[in-house]
Amino acid sequence: MASTAYLVADDEANAAWATPIAAVTREAYDDWLKNQEAPQRSWIAASGFRAQPGAFCLLPGEKGKLAQVLLVIDGEEAMWSFAGLPTALPPGTYRLDQGLRPGLASRAALGWALGSYSFTRYKENPREYPRLVWPKSADKDQVSHTAEAIGLVRDLINTPAADMGPAQLAEAARSLAKQHRGKCTVLAGDTLLKRNYPAIHAVGRAAAEEPRLIDLRWGTRGPKVTLVGKGVCFDSGGLDLKPAAAMKLMKKDMGGAAHVLGLAALIMAEKLPLRLRVLVPAVENAVSGNAFRPLDVLQTRKGLTVEVGNTDAEGRLVLCDALAEADSEKPDLLIDFATLTGAARVALGPDLPAMFCNDDKLAGAMLRHGVAEGDPLWRLPLHKGYRQGLESKVADLNNISNSPYGGAITAALFLENFVSPGTRWAHFDVMAWNVAPRPGRPEGGEAMGLRAVYAAIVELTRRSAAKKS
Repeated sequence: MASTAYLVADDEANAAWATPIAAVTREAYDDWLKNQEAPQRSWIAASGFRAQPGAFCLLPGEKGKLAQVLLVIDGEEAMWSFAGLPTALPPGTYRLDQGLRPGLASRAALGWALGSYSFTRYKENPREYPRLVWPKSADKDQVSHTAEAIGLVRDLINTPAADMGPAQLAEAARSLAKQHRGKCTVLAGDTLLKRNYPAIHAVGRAAAEEPRLIDLRWGTRGPKVTLVGKGVCFDSGGLDLKPAAAMKLMKKDMGGAAHVLGLAALIMAEKLPLRLRVLVPAVENAVSGNAFRPLDVLQTRKGLTVEVGNTDAEGRLVLCDALAEADSEKPDLLIDFATLTGAARVALGPDLPAMFCNDDKLAGAMLRHGVAEGDPLWRLPLHKGYRQGLESKVADLNNISNSPYGGAITAALFLENFVSPGTRWAHFDVMAWNVAPRPGRPEGGEAMGLRAVYAAIVELTRRSAAKKS
């Protein structure tokens, strides 16, 4: 879990014996160096130190003790520069040797918390991380809530499917609702058919564990914000079976569900003035005698029929029922997260989430906050010319395109059929996984775009409050 356990109270006792960290921007480095004493300048030169963002140097003091840590930070990447220190510095307590503006102080603390993350459900981490005295101007509550939300996303994704199936995902949502005095209901098995969620049921019926629709509600005032997350707890590909190499990471196919639960945790912890609803279709796409088949025609909650061009394009099928239900309440903002397509990864790589949006103003806000938060997004188009690829001769839609090109776009276009034109909607196609370790981002499950989307939601609530005042 990512938490602030390795951030300690900023009292005088801690500050007195903690090792100072000089956080210096690359632009200010030369001036900083000129102001240091000759022995320190000589040590830095002899060590071959280069002032690149994230680089650090341990500066010795009397009797060979560590006197100071030099850290180079840079703009958008400042948080990750701090995040690299917990796994690199020797154990002990550290403090920033100068005041930072509130935003940067909070990022320093959050970076430290994320850099101290480890997944310990099955194996204890023997590492004793160093501790940081809370930067004085940091927003402790928001840093703590954000770290916990990101830790929740990572933990859910990192847990293998044997321990994170539809039932366990539902229990995680129930626990979250209980913690924040929300309400969580779960529809399971044949109840999905009775309540008209046929596509969710069709995808999940072959698994030993029943499919579910998780429905969490919280808040009684303010704009209506609905989050939908793909909760495919394991994806074998169904009868269009994946090869072993492609199946290996499919415990992360519920990454969209993890994202919306993490985002919900942050919203509720920060007590944003809004009416929140979270919908997670939780299934396992398995193979058995009653698995749905290629060229089956599925009913959907909206009434549209869908021909199954490929059973491995199951995420959009469970999402379409959840989106139709979400849209029926006419939310002020509808957002979905999904580990939906390999095509998005081919286009943008594993680190950059693809965003599709039917509202330019909303898209602009998301992108702007992505830059401001150092949590980047990239908008891809809902290109109408590709819609013909989803045509079917026997149903209203096919779940895949007949073309090998533009797969992320056609998947988003499929989902758009289940959202009313008047609903402000954003769809995020995310990797939800770090393929290689980086400072503060260990290999494994990852929250991508969460901080950017949260900041955009905060802006929405402020605008809504301003209109009423």
